[in-house]
Amino acid sequence: MLIEQLNYTTSPRYNFPPSIENLQLPQTFIELSLSSMKNIESKYLQPNQTSLTQPVIEHIEDATPIMGIYDSSTIETISLEPLIDERPVAAIDVSSIRIGETETGVLCAIRGAIVWKEKNRYKYHRLGPFPFHITEQNKKEIYNLFRNHHFEISEDARAPSIINMQTRIGNLLERWLQLEISCSAYSTIILWDGSLTAGMVDSPVNEMSRLLETARNRLSIVLAFSKNTNLRFSGHKLTDFAEKAEPPCLLQINGFPLPSGPVMPLGDIYVAKLTPGVCSFRLDIDKKVPRERGIEAVQCLLGSDLLIQSYPETLRLAHIFSTFTATEVIGIQRFIAQQYGLRIVARPNVRRLLFGPFGKGSEG
Repeated sequence: MLIEQLNYTTSPRYNFPPSIENLQLPQTFIELSLSSMKNIESKYLQPNQTSLTQPVIEHIEDATPIMGIYDSSTIETISLEPLIDERPVAAIDVSSIRIGETETGVLCAIRGAIVWKEKNRYKYHRLGPFPFHITEQNKKEIYNLFRNHHFEISEDARAPSIINMQTRIGNLLERWLQLEISCSAYSTIILWDGSLTAGMVDSPVNEMSRLLETARNRLSIVLAFSKNTNLRFSGHKLTDFAEKAEPPCLLQINGFPLPSGPVMPLGDIYVAKLTPGVCSFRLDIDKKVPRERGIEAVQCLLGSDLLIQSYPETLRLAHIFSTFTATEVIGIQRFIAQQYGLRIVARPNVRRLLFGPFGKGSEG
């Protein structure tokens, strides 16, 4: 098994679709990153105190507002058998990190990763990190970027707070990468980190439906793995019911209640326990894919990818390659300070000043 970074000049074309080999973000995204950094009007940079211990802002993995399942529901166990057909597997993940604060705004960085497995070889392609300096003056310009790229945002909608803008930018990058893979991959198992839940600002129903439809039209299937879930059955977390199940298997809920609000799931919801161990995950499979094809895709994943603790290796690598390490955070802070003439200053830890050794937790 090999892992290598995509090389544009020497990679065989059969390992990646041509459009992935030439993957480029919309120029607007790159220009916005550069312009936001050029407009830094500050004399100092205050590094984020929690960035070294909690570097990544995770996106919401399960926003489904259904917190319970009717007692009349039943759980069906679906046994699985690995299918060896060498189907390609692709995974996408994006991470964001808060670098620190300036006199006028917040500095953050966004990075995405695509991992592709085919013919017993793993390859990856990193995009970023893209630094952003978000201020009250430019956050509206950044927010308009979403509206201009098919996000259903009303003209009258107010831009979110500076803190929330970091997550919005990361989600936008993730949607672009998901769309690129859906458009270019053929007969591929596409893995997303999170759930197939739509109806929120960052995941409008029309946009999410278009991503899934594009994948279906190219005979690909989207499987979304959530490491955490809010769904409960008889007061217990849904994934707890897989503890005694014999892997590999799926647990399906029959009689699952449909949501009545604007947030809705676009996938059939399962619990996946694919290998022995303590871990199981919520798994969403595009609900417009026939049930038999969806289950077959999971069996192909078992035969095509390495799984540890029920989690696909391609998705694990995508997370690793997109996540910022503590060393990288320090390097980005030093580079930005030097590049833009900022003086790094230590921010007083208010909790430590007030509570001494009991002053634990984030600032606030």
